[in-house]
Amino acid sequence: MNGRLIAVGDIHGCHVELAELLGKIAPAPDDRLVFLGDLVNRGPDSCKVIDLARQHGAICLLGNHELRLLKCHRTGDHRVLKGQDIDTFVRLRPSDWEFLAAMPLTYEDAALGVVCVHGGFLPNQDWRTQPAEVVTRIQVVDDRGRPAKRSDEPDAPLWADLWHRPPFVIYGHLPRPQVVQRPWSLGIDTACVMGGYLTAFVLPEKRLIQVKARQRYFRS
Repeated sequence: MNGRLIAVGDIHGCHVELAELLGKIAPAPDDRLVFLGDLVNRGPDSCKVIDLARQHGAICLLGNHELRLLKCHRTGDHRVLKGQDIDTFVRLRPSDWEFLAAMPLTYEDAALGVVCVHGGFLPNQDWRTQPAEVVTRIQVVDDRGRPAKRSDEPDAPLWADLWHRPPFVIYGHLPRPQVVQRPWSLGIDTACVMGGYLTAFVLPEKRLIQVKARQRYFRS
């Protein structure tokens, strides 16, 4: 029998907060840790976060930040990087690139009726078939039914507001001061790297565990 399912929101290099959170959670050998992508960039030390993920055997999902780094690594086109990516790019070790390249897009627990993902899903398509560019980046859905960023479509609805069916989706990507609860989804990116909290959601007991950021490391 599987132990707990423990989903952790966007870490963004905040290794001290991650270590504290894992200390509070005290994962057992049969627990499954799922980090919801964006382990890297913006915060103090992305490599130390990857080391903690390996140490604890975490299932680490692909986020848009890892996707961007991988694109540059594979193509040599540095134009895909943003300013805060460059420090991470030059520090990543060969084993780290292998780690990023092996990240899955989703993690499903059919018994719990739950799917974990970094960004989310288009509401009217099979979640299993949606590509990395959608599931790592989607924030809102425009009037043509396409994924978009809030900054580009400020009046468009959040994808989670249109998700009205199973499975229950646990996601990150969209930093907010508090978790975003909907009937069929839960957003747990509570902006640790911006001075907020690092949040874990534990199933089956449906318990939130948080630690406060030591400081604000990044301003958007």
